[in-house]
Amino acid sequence: MPELKKILHVDDDEDILALARMSLEIVGGLEVHQCSLAADALEELPQVQPDLLLLDVMMPGTDGPQLLAEIRKMPDYEKTPAVFMTAKAEAALNNSLKKEGVLGVLTKPFDPMQLPDELRRMWADATEGETDEA
Repeated sequence: MPELKKILHVDDDEDILALARMSLEIVGGLEVHQCSLAADALEELPQVQPDLLLLDVMMPGTDGPQLLAEIRKMPDYEKTPAVFMTAKAEAALNNSLKKEGVLGVLTKPFDPMQLPDELRRMWADATEGETDEA
């Protein structure tokens, strides 16, 4: 199973970005690249080449689901795993996102001590049985 190492996190809330960075880097030992705008994320994606996308659902302009749809159109990123974060825990939204191939939906506020483990658990569940085929 491949290891989760690099995350692209997109959220318009600077406090959430700061808290998630500390959580994922310090607690989780992960490499985190962050953007506060969907347009920046699309521009930086090829340089970052993340293992996982961590996207806010509600953002001004292009929201998280729209951003994921744009990312899915890009060569090499059609199947990049994604997790959404949202302040609104709505079952209908969660179910519709999961139907789009999203690994999971996390509710804000999140526990910064648990965030890396939650993402790794989702990652492991999704990549279970995968092999590194040439």
